[in-house]
Amino acid sequence: MKKLFASLALVAIVAPVLAATQTVTLSVPGMTCAACPITVKKAISKVEGVSKADVSFDKREAIVTFDDAKTSVQKLTKATEDAGYPSSVKR
Repeated sequence: MKKLFASLALVAIVAPVLAATQTVTLSVPGMTCAACPITVKKAISKVEGVSKADVSFDKREAIVTFDDAKTSVQKLTKATEDAGYPSSVKR
């Protein structure tokens, strides 16, 4: 029983270390007016784990900082698509 608690304690300590903050740049070509970035930013910001979202109308992109233990790039692109602005990872 003590080994079980020790193992659980170790996992509780190590698991948060494995999570990392990631930054991704998404191309959002469907933004056609200066108000579009507001909608895109709001949609991305609602995704759990997102700590920062900078959306540029001029560049048609969103730079998103997020906790990869709580969300993924797929969830971010799904959020923009659900808001009416499909996006993809900018390379």
